[in-house]
Amino acid sequence: MSAVHTGPGLADRILGGWLGRIAGNMLGKPVEQGEVWTRERIDRYLRRADALPLTDYFPGPPTEGEGLDLRPEWRSCVRGRVHGSCRDDDVDYAILGLDLLETHGFAFSTEQVGDLWLLRLPYLQTFTAERAAYRNLANGLKPPLTATYDNPYQEWIGALIRADIHGWTSPGAPRRAASLARRDAVLSHTGNGVYGAMWAAALISAAFTAPTVRHAVDEALTVIPASSRLSRTVRRVASLHEAGLAWEDTLTTLAEETAGLGWIHTVPNAAVLTAGLLYGDGDFTSTIALTVRGGLDTDSNGATAGSVAGVLCGASAVPGQWKEPLQDTVRSAVFGFDGVRISELAERTLRLARTE
Repeated sequence: MSAVHTGPGLADRILGGWLGRIAGNMLGKPVEQGEVWTRERIDRYLRRADALPLTDYFPGPPTEGEGLDLRPEWRSCVRGRVHGSCRDDDVDYAILGLDLLETHGFAFSTEQVGDLWLLRLPYLQTFTAERAAYRNLANGLKPPLTATYDNPYQEWIGALIRADIHGWTSPGAPRRAASLARRDAVLSHTGNGVYGAMWAAALISAAFTAPTVRHAVDEALTVIPASSRLSRTVRRVASLHEAGLAWEDTLTTLAEETAGLGWIHTVPNAAVLTAGLLYGDGDFTSTIALTVRGGLDTDSNGATAGSVAGVLCGASAVPGQWKEPLQDTVRSAVFGFDGVRISELAERTLRLARTE
């Protein structure tokens, strides 16, 4: 696959990926607390607010008291209060990845990824596996030891949320995208944590050329071991979808089959994300809404789903209620990037993009 098929142009698809990532992240942010905001509770909240089906950002709580369980950032990412994107690690890592490729090119090393974190990313804006790896870097450890020493989060979702830039800059070249994402991921992750990054990068890359979202999902599976827990889980979602099972029943089945892994582990989140993509069937709003309503790591999953859906449809087809409140502006903790224009990030990504 080397040529991007007819439809939206490459520039429009890359901008769609950035807008989708940011909008999906903002949509999921208020309920990002998987053990508190279950799928059932999210829908109960939306039903009370008369906001089902979800077609816009989360509605604010009817009273301040009802907002106590929402993430404190809800005030800048609910309907009517979105004025530019709020800062989040799910967007910071896409920006860092862009800076990495601009600085070091596609031959970057895992060590250079770590150096860039120390230079540009505040320690307290890292979480789980990234914080463990950052601490190990600061203590003088080198990859791959940075991923394994005193790090109980090696298969969590952190590397997956860093993968988008490798998909956007390798349009229609999923193997290349996966290879780049792997080099980044091994700084902090092992096993399914690394496979998650490779899979997500390939999924986004494949979305540039895939005729349907199912084609992109199938193609992304080719870059990770078929025997991995991640691959088996994604295939399970696809088979239940193909069998005509309802979205809710598919997620209930997968929740039972991945029970015990925790709400930030790569595998159960990949199930929610895959279901959102397949049942959303290429429609931008349905895709991010179903993905966020699926629960678990809602803002990370919403961001990746938005990135895939935005690449599939292109920025011009992203509905206005999602992109206009973003005001073409990103808040970021990445040193030197706070307040950058989304359109500028997309233009810089386009300059780097190349197929195999």
